[in-house]
Amino acid sequence: MQRIPALSCQIQHLLSSLTNASSPVSLQRGRCLLQKRNLAVPNGRMRFSTSPLLFKKKDKTKNISSSSPDPRPPKAGLVSDDPYDLAQLHDGIAAAVSRLKDDLSKLRVGGRLNTDAIESLRVQLSKGGKETVKLGELAQVVPKGGRMVTLLASEEDYIKPITSAVVSSDLSLTPQPDAHNSLQLNIPIPPPTKESRDQTVSVAKAAMEKATAAVRDSRGSVHRRLQDMQKKKIARPDDVRKAQEQMEKVTEKGQREVRDLFEAAKKAMERA
Repeated sequence: MQRIPALSCQIQHLLSSLTNASSPVSLQRGRCLLQKRNLAVPNGRMRFSTSPLLFKKKDKTKNISSSSPDPRPPKAGLVSDDPYDLAQLHDGIAAAVSRLKDDLSKLRVGGRLNTDAIESLRVQLSKGGKETVKLGELAQVVPKGGRMVTLLASEEDYIKPITSAVVSSDLSLTPQPDAHNSLQLNIPIPPPTKESRDQTVSVAKAAMEKATAAVRDSRGSVHRRLQDMQKKKIARPDDVRKAQEQMEKVTEKGQREVRDLFEAAKKAMERA
């Protein structure tokens, strides 16, 4: 511990002699003396002459921000600048037609009842409760010929709420308990009458009108987009006009498909 101050004094003395040296020979002699001196600090510590310089800490955040991608997600739902892009209209028509097919499949066509109409009924398990469950999750619906449907409940406690759901629906069905199986309900399918046919046609027409309105709404959205593009001079007037003509043709085709689906279902109902 006492050698360090002495060593420091020797270094200062040598540096002072070097500074005051007036000739190159004296300067060279002083350098040689420095090299001969053992300037190592006791206990094997690093020499003063080889100590690393202190550098400024690197800014890690700068490297990370420059190498990593932009964390902000790209904007979604951007409107296309192409006036001929009618994808929004095509998607709207496809969704409306698909929904109409699903609604018509649940109706009694040709005197038969699609089991999907029963499976999709909502069942209220607890009295006074608001939570409902699809009937298909509580019981298995098995068609028995063209005039009978059997319900096989997973638990006996489901029989009463299932019966209430079927009776209160607009299917005009009356479940009957099976004499040999307490988990089974037998639902006879009555033959269609003129009144039941008219009611079914009325429901189908309402579904058709709903699909027609959906197609019309999709057309309106595209029309407003084209008008906005012309107003903001994003597209040329000729391109907007041609795009509108294509839009009208696609809309007319979609409306015709909706009407054809309804007419086909209506004919099948009237033949029953």
